[in-house]
Amino acid sequence: MALVRPCSAWLLPAGADPSAKVILIGRALRAFADGYVAVLLPAYLLALGFGQLDVGYLSTATLAGSALATLAVGTLGHRWPHRRLLVGAAWLMAATGAGFAGFSGFWPLVVVAFVGTLNPSSGDVSVFLPLEHARLAGTAQGEARTALFARYTLMGYLCAALGALTAGLPAWLAEHGPLSLTDALRGMFLLYGLIGLLVWFLYRRLPRQEADGRTPAAAPLGPSRGIVWKLAALFSVDAFAGGLVVNSLLALWLFERFGLSLATAGAFFFWAGLLSAGSQLAAPRVARRIGLLNTMVFTHIPANLCLILAALAPGMGAALALLLVRSALSQMDVPVRTAYVMSVVTPAERAAAASFTAVPRSLAAAASPSLGGAFLAAGMLSAPLVACGALKTAYDLMLLFAFRHHKVDEA
Repeated sequence: MALVRPCSAWLLPAGADPSAKVILIGRALRAFADGYVAVLLPAYLLALGFGQLDVGYLSTATLAGSALATLAVGTLGHRWPHRRLLVGAAWLMAATGAGFAGFSGFWPLVVVAFVGTLNPSSGDVSVFLPLEHARLAGTAQGEARTALFARYTLMGYLCAALGALTAGLPAWLAEHGPLSLTDALRGMFLLYGLIGLLVWFLYRRLPRQEADGRTPAAAPLGPSRGIVWKLAALFSVDAFAGGLVVNSLLALWLFERFGLSLATAGAFFFWAGLLSAGSQLAAPRVARRIGLLNTMVFTHIPANLCLILAALAPGMGAALALLLVRSALSQMDVPVRTAYVMSVVTPAERAAAASFTAVPRSLAAAASPSLGGAFLAAGMLSAPLVACGALKTAYDLMLLFAFRHHKVDEA
């Protein structure tokens, strides 16, 4: 019992509702699965005989499906409790893993990618995101809310890094065991499905929201509608840029540019994930000193410059070093951005704001992986990284200009 209390105290900031711990653990499990899938997806598709452009198409189908599912949550999700939707999403995750392990044809895989929960990016773009954000938003206030979302993203990046480290397992099994590389890769997608079942079991333990006398009624956008749509438009620029170098395409870039092995690429994404995770601990402290908006902007711009320089780097060592520096800075805005959205809207609008800022991000992110894959297939290896860095810098400057005088409510 003495060990449980310190662990819980670290997991949850002071003042947070204990039910938030279930969401944090569920995020950790999903992130572990996403971490290795993002690295293995291009290798799996190449092993099945597909090309670079097909990797981009599959990534686009995945992100487009997530966008539509998130839109459905934002417009229709108020009719059901968030707990029920989270349980259903976990079932869908289990089915996605089974589908990718069982199918080899391009179009069946496209269908599974579109309707499933596969995540080829470094962040969370699945239907889980708005549901978990909406659930977490009401469990803490003020600085505790920022700290809670920092822990949420910390768990995500840390476990995604551990997942990326296991990306070398299929190659090891193929070399030292009876399995072929393709069969070993299929096994990792089966594991993805099993993790979905674990998430299902976990989310069944969430308390019902109706227990405190409230119903999961809609929280439509009211007085904050203009702010939310402005933020959603700006976030979509950032998401479109990020879609050019989702982890699956960045892994493909490393394979094509430097000939990295699966094990080496997995190790790189492990360390990149650790750096992103560590930055989540710094984000609340930085935000406390310079504010939420300044933290989003002034940690992002140096990361964008590192990405552009990595694309132009003459050797693998310099490119990997720049990408690691980028990882230490580029995701510091994630918990701060979520806390900012929750702070500029009224409490009644938070659930809707979580969905309606996520939908344009998902739609924009869905449009760009095919473009990034086309650049790579055409031999323009530096183009996706340079375009991503330039667009993200433009987003940061527009965000700063649009909201520099806007005051937030920390209650």
